[in-house]
Amino acid sequence: MNVAKSGYRVFSANSSVSGTELAKKITERLGVELGKSVVFQESNRETRVDVKESVRGQTIFIIQTIPRDVNTAIMELLVMAYALKTSCAKNIIGVIPYFPYSKQCKMRKRGSIVCKLLASMLAKAGLSHIITMDLHQKEIQGFFSFPVDNLRASPFLIQYIQEEIPDYRNAIIVAKSPAAAKRAQSYAERLRLGLAVIHGEAQCSESDMADGRHSPPCVRNTTGHTGLELPLMMAKEKPPITVVGDVGGRIAIIVDDIIDDVGDFVAAAEILKERGAYKIYIMATHGLLSAEAPRLIEESAIDEVVVTNTVPHEVQKLQCPKIKTVDVSMILAEAIRRIHNGESMAYLFRNITVDD
Repeated sequence: MNVAKSGYRVFSANSSVSGTELAKKITERLGVELGKSVVFQESNRETRVDVKESVRGQTIFIIQTIPRDVNTAIMELLVMAYALKTSCAKNIIGVIPYFPYSKQCKMRKRGSIVCKLLASMLAKAGLSHIITMDLHQKEIQGFFSFPVDNLRASPFLIQYIQEEIPDYRNAIIVAKSPAAAKRAQSYAERLRLGLAVIHGEAQCSESDMADGRHSPPCVRNTTGHTGLELPLMMAKEKPPITVVGDVGGRIAIIVDDIIDDVGDFVAAAEILKERGAYKIYIMATHGLLSAEAPRLIEESAIDEVVVTNTVPHEVQKLQCPKIKTVDVSMILAEAIRRIHNGESMAYLFRNITVDD
């Protein structure tokens, strides 16, 4: 394809080499070259972007993968989008396979919904459309004032299960919490497998501080209006960890959208081993694998962790051979092609359930 006549350009906003790997795979599938630009950090850590070719009247796709330095990646994307906007690009579409701050999409205590703030910043910078994959909550699409295409990685992960896991018919899909049960049920129904759910938590969990279960306190407030008697607020209390479903003598496949701090997954693997599962796989779309995750996985009862390449994790793979990668550049490239040609995106969502 002649890039000059195609009517669109594809740029990478990453300053790191690892961050551009997915962009290169996508452009190879599209038969185009990456747009000429330079993204770098000044000596004082300010982000600078220089676009080296004309983009006037063109539709621009900016591919931005999110490495460990999340905030730098966000600034690179914002500055790149604004540079293209001021260079008179016709449309600027962000391809952000893993959308950062997606876990901060709900109000907690006196916090803020940072994901909504980021959506507003992207719109202000000049983006008019976003292609992403497996948002942590689908309702995040409502934060944006422009279209969002939330692609799914499940077809690729299901294909991996069918082709790479021997005797997968003897497997059972596991949700590591009731909140993940709908996603696990979607996998189980398409693979014609059983479903198990891990319920409860270890005692003295630090998540007590995170979910606000002790706010407000479990005591009556004696100050204020003396005639106002409010009902006593009972604190939430989860039972000890239990497994709902029979995993004995089975291959346990835990599915989730993000694997970052692997503590919960390691604890779940130990419980499943105790209940008789003889192999344990983790399937997740976004492999953030922060901090000591590779070491913890290597030392755990987990046999294999399968993630897509939405997030760079080559360093983690060198530290832990249990980590495997599934390439999703095909669906991202097809989404770019269809949007540019004005074709329907429905084909990319065939056989995808609402709960997936």
